[in-house]
Amino acid sequence: MTAPPLAIGVAGGTGSGKTTVANAIRNRVGEDRIAILSHDWYYRDWVDLPKDVLDHKNFDHPDSLETDLLVRHLKALKGGATVEVPVYDFRTHRRAPETRRIEPRKVVLVDGILIYAEPDLRKLFDVKIFVDTDADIRLIRRIRRDIAERGRTLESVVAQYESTVRPMHLEFVEPSKRYADLIIPEGGENAVALEFLFARLEKILG
Repeated sequence: MTAPPLAIGVAGGTGSGKTTVANAIRNRVGEDRIAILSHDWYYRDWVDLPKDVLDHKNFDHPDSLETDLLVRHLKALKGGATVEVPVYDFRTHRRAPETRRIEPRKVVLVDGILIYAEPDLRKLFDVKIFVDTDADIRLIRRIRRDIAERGRTLESVVAQYESTVRPMHLEFVEPSKRYADLIIPEGGENAVALEFLFARLEKILG
């Protein structure tokens, strides 16, 4: 009987280095043995709201994400099924008409700031990692990313950080750290912690 896939969660605040850690795991495990999903893909499709309203919406609250769909997809992948995941456009705050096909693999990794704040999602992970990075570094990284990749202005990024990102981090993200099996300070820059993680994963995966 084939063992079910190993489900790994990678959480942490915005700009903490989750993607760097996820990519390091993918490189170590092997691209052909891992499927990666992002909680960010599951932002709700606010088709009825005008863009000026969406630009000021709280996207850092758990209610802004369709987590129940991610739960269904993760369960399907763990059961050996293929899923069609949403494609989200951060410039328009809309889901694209097309979807992205994700095939089941030996390892399924999910990253996101709020994945441990959701009990139904949290209990599906076999390994829970939290990337813990100082707030000033996270803010700088978010500013660079949102300006370069999401068409935002410096003023809008700072305003969003002050109004929703920081308060929601303190209310939901930071408290969820207690559910982690492994906390990695400074994320992908922490080579020692990553080596411990890789050794553990290799032992689990055989």
